[in-house]
Amino acid sequence: MIFVTGGTGLLGAHLLFDLVSKGEMVRALKRKSSNIFSVKKVFGYYSDDDSLFQKIEWVEGDTLDVLSLQEAMKDIKVVYHCAAVVSFNPKDRDEMMKINIEGTANVVNACLNEGVNKLCYVSSTAALGKEPNGNIITENTEWNNKDTSFYSKSKYLSEQEVWRGKEEGLSVVIVNPCIILGPGEWGKSSTNVFTEVWKELKFYTTGSNAFVDVRDVSKCMVRLVEKKVEGERFLIVSENRSFKELFFEIAENLGRPVPVIRANKLLTGMAWRGNKLATYLFGARLIITKETAQSSQTSTKYSNQKVKKKLGIEFIPVKQSIKETATLFLQQFSP
Repeated sequence: MIFVTGGTGLLGAHLLFDLVSKGEMVRALKRKSSNIFSVKKVFGYYSDDDSLFQKIEWVEGDTLDVLSLQEAMKDIKVVYHCAAVVSFNPKDRDEMMKINIEGTANVVNACLNEGVNKLCYVSSTAALGKEPNGNIITENTEWNNKDTSFYSKSKYLSEQEVWRGKEEGLSVVIVNPCIILGPGEWGKSSTNVFTEVWKELKFYTTGSNAFVDVRDVSKCMVRLVEKKVEGERFLIVSENRSFKELFFEIAENLGRPVPVIRANKLLTGMAWRGNKLATYLFGARLIITKETAQSSQTSTKYSNQKVKKKLGIEFIPVKQSIKETATLFLQQFSP
């Protein structure tokens, strides 16, 4: 049997669909407050077979609850650890560091205690360092503590727990996806970019990053486990694209006007300071932070050659991913 944490998230929901579609027996961890109906909705995007969702065995627990983890991992042979907090809001730092690091340590320990055969851990490109002069980042790029976000630190330190598990005898593989595109619970995680463009986003930034379709991330995870790849990490990347290109393509596919104002470093710097002040004065929601403002102006490129060579995979083009995701978005929100 297979165990999945973070199954109610964007990636976790797609992974659950892929696993049960292959006939696997799957147990998924959910918190008491989790919305499993968002997972059922994702299943509906790809299949009319309602029985697929019913094949998931849901168990209530938390990665910070050691006893619930150990109980959930009884008779489990493979664990996919997707659960994590992704936030750049300073208010979330303590919770994020605790869940991402301590939660991963708990998962590793439970795997060791319950005799799990394989752990596939979902890390992030944020756990890798930066290359000088805009050079392409690979799996061998060393992480450093300079100018990194707390999210980056949490994922890097989480990886150290996984490598510690490897040294203690656990078979592990790590995937480092970039920004994930695809349909999920709209307005959460990376799906938020579609909702913001739908609201007629006016600004675009000058930076760039890497993007990948959620279906490809799930596919890579499953295939790496099936091939029994051991003790390696893999960047999961389709294409390196500018934020301007991304916003423009999403706007065009949603039938919305493209952003027209180029937000330079000065403008984004003013934006995050103004938004932070508004949270103090009026209780406004923190949308732009110092970390997100800096990231939006940074051009970062990642390599996908290692995973392509290992799996022989051809990634879904970003243009296709945007088009298909926008189509599903419009089915729900267009008049």
